[in-house]
Amino acid sequence: MHRPRYGTHLFLLVMSAFWLTPFLWTLYTSLRPKSDTDKYGYWSLHGSFNFGNYRTAWTEGQLPTYFVNSLYIAVPAVILTLVLASMMAFAVSRYTWKFNVTLLVLFTAGNMLPPQVLAAPLFEMFKHTSLPYAISSSGSLLDTYYAVIAVETAFQLGFCTFVLSNYMKTLPGELTEAALVDGAGVWRQFRRIVLPLTRPALAALATLQVIWLYNDFFWPLLFIQSGDRLPITTGVNSLQGQFLMNYNLIAAGATITVIPTLVVYLALQRHFVAGLTLGASKG
Repeated sequence: MHRPRYGTHLFLLVMSAFWLTPFLWTLYTSLRPKSDTDKYGYWSLHGSFNFGNYRTAWTEGQLPTYFVNSLYIAVPAVILTLVLASMMAFAVSRYTWKFNVTLLVLFTAGNMLPPQVLAAPLFEMFKHTSLPYAISSSGSLLDTYYAVIAVETAFQLGFCTFVLSNYMKTLPGELTEAALVDGAGVWRQFRRIVLPLTRPALAALATLQVIWLYNDFFWPLLFIQSGDRLPITTGVNSLQGQFLMNYNLIAAGATITVIPTLVVYLALQRHFVAGLTLGASKG
């Protein structure tokens, strides 16, 4: 194994600095009172440092409510995406039938379409989709978690299907053939044989999906109008109107929103890396 050269270390150090600079500057701003930045400027090193902005953002910015709303959206969307994508990937990777390649191409091509192109049609479609008032206070799919979950699942399904199908193709075909000889049906082959072997890829995708769906800003902003239903990433935006243009407070709220994604990544880091690197040395 070759040891990294000095130039490689320098390049990684520079790239890390570029990546960390916005986050560190946000953290620095969040620890400064607004009166100090108004007096000395945002680029100064003078003044005091405290956690007052964090306390204000947490208590008066309704961040706990926004966190719960994010769970209402991210958890069902991730589960639905992985369940549907794994089923579709199993169908197109382990069986040869007339439309398996066509479907895989369609799922993959869906990733090339900018989501914003469909914003207006989806908004009108959800607006005219009636629901009982017991389910939706608006009488339609608008201003509901269902709309955001459905769109998030639909747009993430193509990527997850593509990744899982490629992963499942690397599994030995003899496994399902032996199960078929033993009388195992399609569902049993999928649930008992292929799905357990796909856990590393599912763990890696689950980590990515939680981070992506939790951080999504566009779709909740478009479909949810009630302020008490907004997820955390969109809800932090309301700090601008509630507390004028206190960028120190907004920086504190933005820093708080990063914590759950860091916890998820650190908790699943081993599974995430294993899912990405498994099979990298084959061939």
